[in-house]
Amino acid sequence: MDADGETTEGIPAQEPEGLPEAPPVAREVFGERYETAVRYTELLATAGVRRGLIGPREVPRLWDRHVLNCAVLAELLPADASLCDVGSGAGLPGIPVAMARPDVSVTLLEPLLRRTTFLEEVVRELGLDNVTVLRGRAEEMVGKLAVDVVTARAVAPMERLAGWGLPLLRPYGQMLALKGDTAEQELAESRSALAKLGAVKWTVISVGEGTLETSTRVVQVEAGESPGGVKAATRRAKAARAGRAGNKTADGRGQSRRRR
Repeated sequence: MDADGETTEGIPAQEPEGLPEAPPVAREVFGERYETAVRYTELLATAGVRRGLIGPREVPRLWDRHVLNCAVLAELLPADASLCDVGSGAGLPGIPVAMARPDVSVTLLEPLLRRTTFLEEVVRELGLDNVTVLRGRAEEMVGKLAVDVVTARAVAPMERLAGWGLPLLRPYGQMLALKGDTAEQELAESRSALAKLGAVKWTVISVGEGTLETSTRVVQVEAGESPGGVKAATRRAKAARAGRAGNKTADGRGQSRRRR
């Protein structure tokens, strides 16, 4: 048992109650990983509910409102992209995207141990070789992690989320935030902050139209040459200096051992 009271012995087999069959469109979205998507949804409906990551009332609508709703983000990703899912929780949207796009390298970033334990078990059971689980906060990863795309769902208001997500982008990368009906309002309220954080373009788009009954509303933010603005650039430079200093120290120790 870990520090948060969760078992780390793996996810036992359990029959999901109230989970509907996968809709036909799931085969179109997930292709060869359709069966993997079915198993992930079953895990959300059982272990995810038991561990408090998914509300019991969400089980009947896991496919439409959660798994497929997230997977259609794959439409927006360039080939062979690297992606960080900030505040991943139960793996949404990161895991559905990883299943829909095996060419994309996905990092699930989550600060809570009980959640990263669940994510590690899910990734291992599903055999997702394009997914890495990383425990930590976004602000701690500036200068340590740089990706083409940052995603987030139900993590924080847009202005705060941008402050966490944009600094993790490579130059000219993009942040995709699932915001639903509040997308336009949150974007309007955060325009000034986005500009200060190095964003050069932002808009609200719908994905999954023609595929899902209800399309997914996404705030798409495109970064410029310096994602995260001045503060992020300073943190990245500091992290780079610390890395070089650490390498020099390690080299010095190696030389000392060799001289002996």
